[in-house]
Amino acid sequence: MPVITISREFGSGATQAAQHVCDVLGYSYFDKSMMAQVAGEMNVSQENVVDFSEDTYRMRGFFERLFGRRRMQVEAPDAVGGSSLSVEALSEAAGIKLVRDTILAAYERDNVVIVGRGGQAVLRDKPGVLHIRMIAPLGARAMRVKDRMGITLSEATDLCRTKDQAALAYLARFYQIDWDNPLLYHLIINTGKWESDDVAQVMISALMNLKTVPQL
Repeated sequence: MPVITISREFGSGATQAAQHVCDVLGYSYFDKSMMAQVAGEMNVSQENVVDFSEDTYRMRGFFERLFGRRRMQVEAPDAVGGSSLSVEALSEAAGIKLVRDTILAAYERDNVVIVGRGGQAVLRDKPGVLHIRMIAPLGARAMRVKDRMGITLSEATDLCRTKDQAALAYLARFYQIDWDNPLLYHLIINTGKWESDDVAQVMISALMNLKTVPQL
């Protein structure tokens, strides 16, 4: 069955809806655990998987980007048929490449829901992918975040704005897309009008009716 990517505003309920879809269809949810599993199959040490995602991205200054690098171990075959470990600097660009490569590998597995992480850009031209955008009014999202995280409404509102700005910057910086561009998606859902179970049912219905449309 097709793959689903979900781009979402923070607090729009994408995680809950995606998990419901996975439960109903038996899909896998693309999270850091799945990233580690896929990365291991790509000969990248699972302990060194860094999830460069919209959720963790924040806009940083030049020197912080320059010196805030981590290191990763890469396993590679050697000349005598064994393998050896090499240590490489994990720059921001290398981290994004790792995320992109694991998304592509997960796509080959099929039956997966990918929330965030630029999935709509990485799989933009791939057949058999349903791209969904989830939005909601700021007030509704802030109330959800407030209830979920046990913070004040003001803090939740600020957090929604901060996360949205970071996600927008992440996608513009690494994938050169505007996440609000409706042409990137098959379906845009206002979750301020739906419960998460209803959203999931809409997604499943769209998935069942997905047809590959030739690029114009």
